[in-house]
Parts: sequence; C-alpha cells; structure tokens
Amino acid sequence: MSIEELYSLYKKYPVVCSDSRAIAKGSIFFALKGGHFNGNVFAATALEQGAAYAVVDEEKFAINERCILVDDTLDTLQKLARFHRDQFNIPFIAITGSNGKTTTKELTRNVLSKKFRIHATKGNLNNHIGVPLTILSIPLNAEAAVIEIGANHIGEIKLLCEIAAPDYGIVTNVGKAHLEGFGGFEGVKKGKGELYDFLAQAKGTIFLDADNEMLVAMASERTITKRITYGSAPGTNCHGELISSSPFLKVKWGYGAIKSETASQLTGSYNFENILAAVCIGNYFGVDAAHINQAIEEYVPDNSRSQVIQKETNTIILDAYNANPTSVAAALKNFNSISSGHKIIFLGEMAELGDESETEHQSVIEILKHIPYEELILAGKNFSRFADQIPCHYFETSAEATDWTKTKHFQNCTILIKGSRSMKMEKVMEGL
Repeated sequence: MSIEELYSLYKKYPVVCSDSRAIAKGSIFFALKGGHFNGNVFAATALEQGAAYAVVDEEKFAINERCILVDDTLDTLQKLARFHRDQFNIPFIAITGSNGKTTTKELTRNVLSKKFRIHATKGNLNNHIGVPLTILSIPLNAEAAVIEIGANHIGEIKLLCEIAAPDYGIVTNVGKAHLEGFGGFEGVKKGKGELYDFLAQAKGTIFLDADNEMLVAMASERTITKRITYGSAPGTNCHGELISSSPFLKVKWGYGAIKSETASQLTGSYNFENILAAVCIGNYFGVDAAHINQAIEEYVPDNSRSQVIQKETNTIILDAYNANPTSVAAALKNFNSISSGHKIIFLGEMAELGDESETEHQSVIEILKHIPYEELILAGKNFSRFADQIPCHYFETSAEATDWTKTKHFQNCTILIKGSRSMKMEKVMEGL
C-alpha cells in the first residue's frame, strides 16, 4: 500500500495508536518495535480491542485484510506524518534545546491559543515516535502548530525536522545534556544546530535569544533568512527585564512600541528566557499584550518541572523531571539566591554523561561547596565517590533517601529537589 493510499485510509480513521493497551475505537494501530518489545505481536489484540486497522511489518502477523503489511512500520509512520504535514499551510513552530524546551512549548501554546486554534505536543512526545504521532493528531482546522523536538544523538533533530518541516524555530539553549549520546559538548552544539540548518535551507525564521552568545554565534554561522531576537540587551525585537523572582518570576517586556509587564507561577531565574521567548513569539504572531500576559500568568507548571509546593511549613522547589550539568548549576544558583534560614538540598545523580560523568559530578560538588545549606542529601552511584568531600547524607537510591526523610521532621525549610528522570527524586516528597 502506498503512503497516498494509507493516507486516504487515515482520513477515514484519523486516530493513530501505537500502544495496544490504549486503543481508541476506530483507530489505526502501528505495530512499532523497541529494544524490549515487538508491536507486531499485539496487532491482533489491537484489532480485537477496536482498532480499525493494524499496520505491521512481519508477514506472519498480517492475519486478515485489516492488517496492512509494510516494509518498516516506523518508517511508514514517519512518512505518513510528513504527508499529513504537507496538507497544512499554517505556521509550524519547532522548539528544541538542552533545557527549557517543554516549559517554552507550554508557554508558547498558552500564548498563541489566545488568538489561534493551536495544536501542540502533549507532554514530551518529542522523539522519532512522538513527533510523528503529534503531527498525525493535528486536526485539519488547526491554525498553528507547536512541535517540541528532543534528541540524544546527532542526526535526530535533522530527521525530525524533515518530518515536521517547521517554518519557524527556536533553540532555547545548548547545555551539557545527553553528552554520552552526542559524543561530548561539541556534538550537542552540532545536534541542536540541525534545527538552524533546516530553517536556513527552508528560508525559515528563527526566534533567537540575543543574550545567549553561543546561540548568536551558531546562528551567525548559517545563512538564516529571518531572525526575531529577544533578550535583556538593547536592540532586540523583544526586550525583557526580570524584575522579581521571590519565588515567582515577574517580567517587564517591550515589543516595538508595546510596553507591558507580566507575572508568572514559575520559579527560577533560568525561566526568564523561557517566558520572554513565549512573549516574543506571541507578539510576532499578533497576540495582544493583555492576552499574552494572561496566558503567562495562567500557566501552572506540573510534572516536577520548576514547581513550587507549599507543604505545611515547608516551601519545596520540585524540579526533578530531569537534570544535566547545565540545569543543575542553574537550579543551585537560583536556590542560593533565595533568602531562607533553613535550606535543604536533595540532589540525584545526572545520567547519560558518558566519559564526562565523573568530571561533571565533581563540578557539581565544587558548586555545592560555595552554597550555604542546612542539610545536603546526595543520591545515586555517581555521587558515591564524592560523598566524603562535603558535609552530606549519601544514599544509593531515592527510595533510601525517602526513608531517611521520613525520620526527619523538617519545619520552616526551603527545599530543593533535583535529579535525572531515572532517579525519580520526586519520591522524596513522600517523606516530607
């Protein structure tokens, strides 16, 4: 079956599923494969549970006429997504970066939804499977799309750009994330720069953080048709100033002749650039200032991303969705700036750093040596060799840290919880 023929079928059954445990009635099931599963095995189950068709790539699982046999299910899914993308003549905005891309995406979606029928990536469905699924969920009456793009190796953003074909894009920043997969920091730069490469070739527009010298240099290395800048420096298209961050951020901003100010429910000075990016994009697409401010103010972070939680007498900054050297340094810097007499730090190890792991964990210890705190709790094997360098409590897992926390009775404390996803540092909340 050709992609055109499959798309005709998709128009009749415009819901795509890849999880046989969550089949929507009348959907098309794509039998994808992973390191520990083979979706072909579940094709029959998907049909029994209400899928209209199942796309498989192993002949023995094509058990009836409702099974569509293809050479490669993932490749077919990606090509179908690109075919669907080509049906739209609306702005497609791609967002990537080492840190802050999901927050920027959520803020941008909130802002643009004040004027347009927006479709945006749900959660963090931002990889080689998530991006096609996101695109295939875009209804034909959408007026703009915001697509989050993630990567952990060189070439991935290039592939996802070829599928999403964005005409606008933003790299939030380039940090020390996924160093193992990218082969080091220069690999991260090259990987994130693939979005700039695509937009340069497509004669697209980038939204550029003028305060970020690295991004400015990366953009200057490419022939990009149009740049819309934002930052605290004079001369930007969207100028901003952080006027308060205790604990929630307030930002003063200007775009051309428009001057305004917005509050937020985000903590951490590192979120200033994410807020300003959304403000900039909103202004560029003609959302009025009052609605931009309302959208920023309405956004409440969740899923352990820069959340401020009041639990009895304690104020908890829960930022445990993920961690890398850049985001940990920013979180500790922000935590150090908060005025509080009783500070507690729960810090889980950083994953996917490869050969740089020992060096980067040592760097975090050096930062901690210059930050006042009442208690420091380190968790994860990568911190084990450093536990004797600094006053702390060391645990191998977040579960052990949680059990220890249950024996304490912290009161009137400001608490930071940070760590890589694999550490599940949010478990510590059970002990507070």
